[in-house]
Amino acid sequence: MRFMNRFFVVLYAFVSVVVLPSAATPRADSYDLCIYGGTSAGVIAAYTAAKAGKSVVLIEPSQMLGGMSAGGLGQTDIGNKYVVTGLALDFYRKLGKHYGTFEQWIFEPHVAERLFNQYMEQCDAEVLLGQALLDVRKSATTIEEIVLQAVDRLGTPSLSVKAKMYMDCTYEGDLMAKAGVSYHVGREDNRVYGETLNGVQLMTGHQFPDGVDPYVVRGDPSSGLLWGIRDGELLPNGTGDNKVQAYNYRIALSNVPENRIPITKPDNYDPARYELLKRQKEIQPWKGLNDVFIWSLMPNGKTDINNRNGFSTDMIGMNWDYPEADYQRRQEIIKAHEDYTKGLLYFVGNDPSVPEFIRKEMQQWGYPKDEYVNNGHWSPQLYIREARRMIGELVMTQHHCQGREVITDDVGYAAYTMDSHNCDRLVVNGMAKNEGNVEVGGFPPFPISYRAIVPKREQVTNLLVPVCLSASHIAFGSIRMEPVFMVLGQSAAVAACIAIDQRIDVQQVGVEQLKSILADNPKADFRKADYLVNCTDSNAVAFTGKWDTGKSKGYGRTYYQAESADGLSTATFTAPAITSGSYDVYTYFPKTAESSGKLTYVVFDGENQDERVLDLSGVEIKGQTSSTWVSLGSYTVTNETKPPFVTISTKGADGIVAANAVLFVPSDDQ
Repeated sequence: MRFMNRFFVVLYAFVSVVVLPSAATPRADSYDLCIYGGTSAGVIAAYTAAKAGKSVVLIEPSQMLGGMSAGGLGQTDIGNKYVVTGLALDFYRKLGKHYGTFEQWIFEPHVAERLFNQYMEQCDAEVLLGQALLDVRKSATTIEEIVLQAVDRLGTPSLSVKAKMYMDCTYEGDLMAKAGVSYHVGREDNRVYGETLNGVQLMTGHQFPDGVDPYVVRGDPSSGLLWGIRDGELLPNGTGDNKVQAYNYRIALSNVPENRIPITKPDNYDPARYELLKRQKEIQPWKGLNDVFIWSLMPNGKTDINNRNGFSTDMIGMNWDYPEADYQRRQEIIKAHEDYTKGLLYFVGNDPSVPEFIRKEMQQWGYPKDEYVNNGHWSPQLYIREARRMIGELVMTQHHCQGREVITDDVGYAAYTMDSHNCDRLVVNGMAKNEGNVEVGGFPPFPISYRAIVPKREQVTNLLVPVCLSASHIAFGSIRMEPVFMVLGQSAAVAACIAIDQRIDVQQVGVEQLKSILADNPKADFRKADYLVNCTDSNAVAFTGKWDTGKSKGYGRTYYQAESADGLSTATFTAPAITSGSYDVYTYFPKTAESSGKLTYVVFDGENQDERVLDLSGVEIKGQTSSTWVSLGSYTVTNETKPPFVTISTKGADGIVAANAVLFVPSDDQ
């Protein structure tokens, strides 16, 4: 890997990666694959294609790789761990190795950044930092080259890059847009795709209580509106518009004194911006910081702070022109978000209107010295939840999320709630109200179409778009999670390699071949794959006794559970195609209040049978899911005369036993 930049020397914390000053000149005349956007998806795509022997250049306008996964979003949005596969899963396993766990879904920003840099160190992809897209040059439907500009010399071409294939891994969809691909910004009207959750949505989530006066002088509309409220009319639910769900920072703070920098008054501080918060708290008095912030704790005394309730870290309505703005205007919007967010933290910790016990609680926190050391200990990555969305060969919609329409050319899965943060703040019946928040779940993992990551054939034939993919606003709200972006980035990279090798358009790539490559080489570097046996595989799992469908969120679409009071029930998970070797064996544990505190299981390794009892009472589950893998031990498996198996039973149980999935993980990959 080679990092290149014109004027900066950056030493990444805890990583032996140095950005050396150099002329911003690519080391090759042309590449197999050019990836614009060093997000988590971009890094995974670059690693995948480089390990496949392709020449790859990864271009990122900022000075940091990893996007939001390195930018503060350490409380991973998962939905269901079933959707996290391939190198995305490898990333969370690597985090687990750092923190001494099997998989780690809650992590510090600098640890994630280090891992993304390591992926690039361990492959031959070239990385260009500090370069933003200026222009795209096409011949008919083929992108011939892209023109870049150094971010400190905007408007002046710095270099051009030629490649056979291109990929847009930005959160904004800049390459896609400049290449002439159709896209949408904002919310479609519900009538466009026959949806119910798109367009204007006035709901109760992350909302002000009734009675918050919106006017500068209470009760006097002629005095004008408080800061942050739009002067406009609420349109009927489902009406389409160009409004974009709010952005914010996922804030990393520390309460460790030796690693804490005080929160001081920021640039452009104006306490009047937080008058709405004061009025909200008059109706909903302060009880703790969690009233206003989702205050998630990270390892080593840090946070991942997110938006909560009516007034919080979301800067509602201040980002509508961001998707189509040029680089300079975007930097102004980003700076406004930074000033607002730092001002909010300072306000809560210092304003006399805030109760003293809250101010003291806030003052226990500060900016972490060991995070974002080259950016004033503040994340350089604003959370761009949504910007442009491609209108491609197929548009994913609410119907796909909820299973009314099912595609078969899947290159990834999503499972998160259809989620949109608020898009607008306005006056409704004389009160301040937020509009646009939607949180609707209750559906199992659903497949994402390959056609949703490629443009229409008549527009561009050598471009893949795994981040700003083809989806309606509300469907994108379920898909837009970092692990899913990584999965789609890897799938797009494999597709690009196929298209290069076969000299075909991306729209012609055979999805079955793509899926076969991913199944045979999920980690892209030919490390041995996991062997998974899911309870839904009737050819590999046999049940005796009484089993019912599970009631909690397990692994995949469903799982089964048995009551110890109903007598002996067994579930045998057989691994007929497993290769011989050393494995760490796991079973998936959807924990509920009724779960048995112990589990009796038998492992047959191909030669010997071993019965053990596992204590489940102390299993701690961190993160968003109520379920996790638990270890059944390490075994040397042979598959010469009789296939190995794991049997789970209700023997000796004191509650519900779950039969969900069994996983064999090659021991040398731990």
